[in-house]
Amino acid sequence: MTTAGPRSLVVATATGVEAAATRPGLAGATLVRAGVRARRGDRVRSALIANSPAALAITGVAGALVDGIGVGEVVVADEVRASAGTHRLAAAPLLVTALREAGLTAHLGPIRQSGHMVGRGEHAALAADGSIAVDMESGVLLQLADGAPTAVLRVVSDTPDRPLWSPSTVSGGLTALRTLRTVGTVLSRWAAATGDRRLVMASPRSFCAGVERAIRIVDSLLQTRQAPVYVRKQIVHNSRVVHGLEGRGAVFVDELAEVPDGATVVFSAHGVAPAVRADAALRGLDVVDATCPLVAKVHTEAKRFVRDGHTVLLIGHAGHEEVEGTLGEEPADTVLVQSVHDAERVQVRDPERVAYLMQTTLAADEAADVVNVLRERFPSLRGPDSDDICYATTNRQRAVRAVARQSDLVLVAGSENSSNSRRLVEVAQREGTEAHLVDDAGQVSLDWLARARTIGISAGASAPAEVVDEIVAALGALGRIRIDTHETTTEKINFTLPKEVRQQ
Repeated sequence: MTTAGPRSLVVATATGVEAAATRPGLAGATLVRAGVRARRGDRVRSALIANSPAALAITGVAGALVDGIGVGEVVVADEVRASAGTHRLAAAPLLVTALREAGLTAHLGPIRQSGHMVGRGEHAALAADGSIAVDMESGVLLQLADGAPTAVLRVVSDTPDRPLWSPSTVSGGLTALRTLRTVGTVLSRWAAATGDRRLVMASPRSFCAGVERAIRIVDSLLQTRQAPVYVRKQIVHNSRVVHGLEGRGAVFVDELAEVPDGATVVFSAHGVAPAVRADAALRGLDVVDATCPLVAKVHTEAKRFVRDGHTVLLIGHAGHEEVEGTLGEEPADTVLVQSVHDAERVQVRDPERVAYLMQTTLAADEAADVVNVLRERFPSLRGPDSDDICYATTNRQRAVRAVARQSDLVLVAGSENSSNSRRLVEVAQREGTEAHLVDDAGQVSLDWLARARTIGISAGASAPAEVVDEIVAALGALGRIRIDTHETTTEKINFTLPKEVRQQ
């Protein structure tokens, strides 16, 4: 497939008033009045053919079906539900983000198509399936798209407490039309982001064995023990995972003081200092340890080096939970080294008895630079028996480096507090490729896509595969995509669960 540039923009409204309000910002677009209930839908079909390849944006006013959406606010449909079927619009989160960037209040959700103007008392019935707004044209017009990228953006003119044919109808309509005047520029940005693309998927990506183990531990406890199950810190650094477990009864706390005496508490995958374990034992907490075995290895190495009389130089990032836990093993004999600058200046008690360890989620090339400086300063420097940077971090960095060399843009799925995810972005950027960290599809900017025909995609070791799937679906809704996979290795590592969970 040859990747093609942005599609021509066709914008459909029901009425001339809506068309006139939408026109500002639509330079180069074809504006079509489709008529109330899309009676003149043939005009839209003709415009799509004449402007092929085209993208279709459907806009105008709509009624809100639920409380919390005000007059003049925007609803972007992720689904349009009509008698003829449901149309899904996977790229809708990108449009919501662009509208909010433009200073508008935007809501994402299903829109219901009705065959008549909705009167007082009908809202609850129409909202029963989760729909948040209603119009009379979108479902019909979407049937005409014939595979073209589509968007449905409606500005609210009436609400359940300000229904049509009430004294507020005129003022609500005028407010909606004022908002419509500002959406044309956003629709133009959306159209500029459409087009055919090649996606290069980095492999491996998403969950590693340590993350899968930690999540399984909490999942098992939620199934077998009475809620709540407490978790010290985030079990893994990913907002989707944390919110999902919270919805099932997990309670995430920053410190053990927030956990009731005798309750079940899980230590996160990042590990804890011995002082935390001692506090838990003193208070009689039922502890289940989800520390990644590779993090536990670093703790063991720290204790061994100090026992042998070495000062430990821990290469890592201040404030990261894994680093805090490792520092807590031998705090009097462990020094944090965050950068080459630190390595050039760090002082030790005995230069002949120095060892180094690493945070497991570092960028391998940057960590190597720090080690090289330490070796120059301390020729007797000892290191771990095997690489501290975990296999999953190394594998994902190697894969994203190769993908970045083929791409105009790299998207890395992961949360902002995920160290290994941020390192993937940095690795791609060091290859000279634009790269961004996104927690979900809604964080992908239309402006990034307008500049990119080949997009590399990866995910941090703590990011669920479903987030990647959503990003791919959103890009696929903007045009045809060809998906290639660049696989650098196959991961077959599994970690056993702790005995407290295996015995259940």
